[in-house]
Amino acid sequence: GTKALELAKGKSAIEVATLQELVEALQSVRAAAEAGELDAHIEAVSASLGAAFKRKTAKAGTRAH
Repeated sequence: GTKALELAKGKSAIEVATLQELVEALQSVRAAAEAGELDAHIEAVSASLGAAFKRKTAKAGTRAH
């Protein structure tokens, strides 16, 4: 499954008008990732996806019996 990663409160997308703005935005995201600033967000999304996966496999397991 997929889940949007919130980059700022209520914002999960980056909108730019020019190629230069895109480069700058990607550099900012990279710097934030390297500094560990996205770790908590990634862990939260990962936990959410993991919980959903466990629920799906548990339901599939009960149907198989």
